Amino acid sequence: MTNLSLYTVRAMIILDGDGNRLIAKYYTRGQAEQSYRSVKEQKKFESELFAKTRKTNAQVVLYDGQTENELLLLSALQGFYDGVCQLVKYDLSKRKVLDNLDMVVLALDEAIDDGIVLETDGNVIASNVSKRGVDTIDMSLSNLNEQTLIDAYKQAKERFNLAMLR
Repeated sequence: MTNLSLYTVRAMIILDGDGNRLIAKYYTRGQAEQSYRSVKEQKKFESELFAKTRKTNAQVVLYDGQTENELLLLSALQGFYDGVCQLVKYDLSKRKVLDNLDMVVLALDEAIDDGIVLETDGNVIASNVSKRGVDTIDMSLSNLNEQTLIDAYKQAKERFNLAMLR
């Protein structure tokens, strides 16, 4: 009998072209799993993974005899990739990813939580991350450009004071 679980993702890692970590998030599958707990173990895993994948175009690889639902992993990876591409305007250079690290990490959290795949649609991921970035005082960028900085500050201060009075 197969042991089915929602915890399908063990780690999500973004490496640069030299195999250096840009983002890495490791999950414990909801149990006391001990693998990849230390940074040294994580770095070793990342370097071995980079060595194995840099010569191939495979998106999902068999590593250390571990198998998972490849279709689900591929869907999660593709959705995350599509969402991030939309958020960084299809420029996946190292600089662009690092400049937008907050959005990339939010996209990762939208796609995967504690090793459970939550969303595989890149459009939904990008949309949810974009909504989080909307200013809570409902001031669009076009309005901000039309106002002086002092006017924008006064308006924000008034709205904050009104919110505090309620």
